Amino acid sequence: MKNYLLMILKAGRAFKFVLLAAFSLLLFSCSTEETNTMDEPTVYDLLTNTNSKARSGNVAPGDDPIALIAINGGFDELVAALSFVDAELNAGLVNLFLNGKDQYTVFAPTNAAFYELYDTLGVEGVEELDASLVLNVLLYHVAEGRRGSNSVVPPRQTRSIETLLGTSFMVDKDANIQAIGNTANFEAIDISASNGIIHVIDSVLLPIELN
Repeated sequence: MKNYLLMILKAGRAFKFVLLAAFSLLLFSCSTEETNTMDEPTVYDLLTNTNSKARSGNVAPGDDPIALIAINGGFDELVAALSFVDAELNAGLVNLFLNGKDQYTVFAPTNAAFYELYDTLGVEGVEELDASLVLNVLLYHVAEGRRGSNSVVPPRQTRSIETLLGTSFMVDKDANIQAIGNTANFEAIDISASNGIIHVIDSVLLPIELN
């Protein structure tokens, strides 16, 4: 009888040990899942870079003005559009972004973005478009002040970006841009100029609906 009771006691201890081990494993698994979920970066984190100065809004001014960066950085179609409205309407945009002292945030479309727009409109280049329309489109890509990615891409919901045209476009927490006439995405952010900040986008933002 004594040996039988001893066997039961040992079995009970073993069972308790198994239960304790299983419970510990479950807690560890839950903790790991929670940690992984919390540490998983959002699009906002990836785009604005959690540890960058841009996240805190401290993007130091660069050495070159916006226009010079555009000229040297391969934004040929954007520069052509600026030069076109200057020649046709005396808009003074090149001088504004080259020599102006005020700070601006420019959402700069790539050359490919302009080519896509030309294809949609059935033209060969910007010179075939109405100069007033081109001016409105360009102003729709500029906001006043230095707006680093932290003040463009919201951590939650959406953010409205007021432009020099007087109308806005929206940016959501996944870094999608919703303009009046189309959508766009960021290709590069926080290119710092002496007179502002450039964010590169993959579409020409349209302030009107295309029929």
